[in-house]
Amino acid sequence: MALLFLRRIVQTALILLGVAAITFLLLYALPADPARMIAGRSATAQTVANIRHELGLDQPLLSQFGTYLGNLLHGNLGRSYAQKTEVWTLIVARLPATLTLMLAGIVVEVVLGLTLGTIAALRRGGPVDRLVMMASFVGVSAPQFVVALLLLYLFAVTLGWFPMSGYGTFAHVVLPATTLGVLGAGWYARMVRSAMIDVLNQDYVRTARAKGLSSRRIILRHALPNAILPVIAMIGIDIGQFMGGVVVVEAVYGWPGIGQLAWQAIQQVDIPIIMGVTLTSALAIVLGNLIADLIAPVIDPRIRTR
Repeated sequence: MALLFLRRIVQTALILLGVAAITFLLLYALPADPARMIAGRSATAQTVANIRHELGLDQPLLSQFGTYLGNLLHGNLGRSYAQKTEVWTLIVARLPATLTLMLAGIVVEVVLGLTLGTIAALRRGGPVDRLVMMASFVGVSAPQFVVALLLLYLFAVTLGWFPMSGYGTFAHVVLPATTLGVLGAGWYARMVRSAMIDVLNQDYVRTARAKGLSSRRIILRHALPNAILPVIAMIGIDIGQFMGGVVVVEAVYGWPGIGQLAWQAIQQVDIPIIMGVTLTSALAIVLGNLIADLIAPVIDPRIRTR
């Protein structure tokens, strides 16, 4: 376990370094000029040059990146160009909303995926199975902004069951979490169906049936714990997908998380915020995969001996 943590710490450092380098290079290649955005269109060339010098944007690329890495090693993510506030302060203020939305989205996709996948496996080849697979295909194919707009129109505008936007209550989180969870639920339904079909044909399941155990106990105690192992591994990957998806979902629903913060920063070419959100997302992906690796052996002890 100690070796695993040590290896993951080294991997995390290398991943964050790579993400920082690639993101910094891409932002440097953008045609937009942050100094011009701050100064405004009517500003003189001298004013723009003074702002560029103040922000250090007139330095060579390697010098800028070296300065950024030096500050990053001291826990300094920089200062927002537009909001004149420390990036770390802005991210910490927005992070609880994003984590709430992410956890709710994971719950939605896991519950829907496990339920639909198990039902499809138990009704293999029947109309219910085909209906579930068709629904899962639609779920994984539909763009998130389309799903968000449809849910808003149906449940917020037409039926009035949920608010259009906002944050703070359970009602506010239902539609955004469902939007995030639909895509993953489709994948999980297909994955669980395949895994359940394979598990139900194993010798230990047939032995359990021969002993007279109820179908419910066989599914919940023997089949499902083994069938959900791929789902656990995918949850860590989903954290990364969610960190990307929240930008769209938070923009549509007006959710005050780091996704909305990133969207505003992109519009303003606020490089420190874009870098900070990107590194935070990369760290979340690494931690998500680490948690999945730690939980899997608890569910299936056989993994510990591999």
